[in-house]
Amino acid sequence: MSFVSYCNLAKAKEIALKIILYMVLAIIAAATLAPLIWAFSSSFRNDAEIFGTVSPFTIKSLIPQNPTLQSYINIFTVRAFYRPIFNTFFVAVLNIIVGILLNALSGFAFAKFNFRFKTVLFMIVMISVMVPFEAIAIPLYFLINFFRWVDTYYALLMPAFANGLLIFLFKQFFEDIPDSLVESARIDGAKWRRIFFQIMLPLSVPVLISASLMIFISQWEAFMWPLIAARSKSLKMIQVALTDFRLEHMTLWSELFAASIVTAVIPTLLLLPFQKYFIRGIAASGMKE
Repeated sequence: MSFVSYCNLAKAKEIALKIILYMVLAIIAAATLAPLIWAFSSSFRNDAEIFGTVSPFTIKSLIPQNPTLQSYINIFTVRAFYRPIFNTFFVAVLNIIVGILLNALSGFAFAKFNFRFKTVLFMIVMISVMVPFEAIAIPLYFLINFFRWVDTYYALLMPAFANGLLIFLFKQFFEDIPDSLVESARIDGAKWRRIFFQIMLPLSVPVLISASLMIFISQWEAFMWPLIAARSKSLKMIQVALTDFRLEHMTLWSELFAASIVTAVIPTLLLLPFQKYFIRGIAASGMKE
């Protein structure tokens, strides 16, 4: 076999392997997206059409026969779904503002200051990340009940301000900033407050964006704690509100699909533009050798 024939054979094998790989990836993508496409199309149907096309499942199950926006209209006009969306946004934004400040300050202290019990305190912070929320839900409820915060915004806000994972991310990032930069600022007469707000924070934009997105997503997906702490309809969070579409004897499937699509689209639209900053912030704050 000549060298040219060998190269052509090798190239043909490479192309065949790529085709097989792309086919496998396409099958995986189709299997992943099919339920999402079905849920999206079902949000434009009535319940009768949903049940009429679900079995057997064919391509017609993914295409609405008589598309309608009635489900989307109902979730906002009849079910007042805008209220849980507002509550979730309100809690998430306040958590981002206060949480970023508290966790960044804590990470800065652990990264640039030496004080007694620093190692022990940081170990406690890291242990808090590993403790499942279910293990502290009841003690936390008794605590907010003691302060009479049950069924108030305080119950939804206060437990989420401090976050061990975010403290860790900020600490790792601030440790990469040279101490000489801080020392130079101190020599020039800058106080710690000015160093933090005018030097450290502007340098940590990727981590700030990553932390903000992490806080927002965690609040958007929160279910157990809002279910426990907020009982009134006026304080319902978005994941808890989704359960309202399941009634005692039936489930409002078309409206549930519509609400689920709205619930999924909002964080997606926020995450996509900042995706590169999110990845960069996590990478920049990773464990160092």
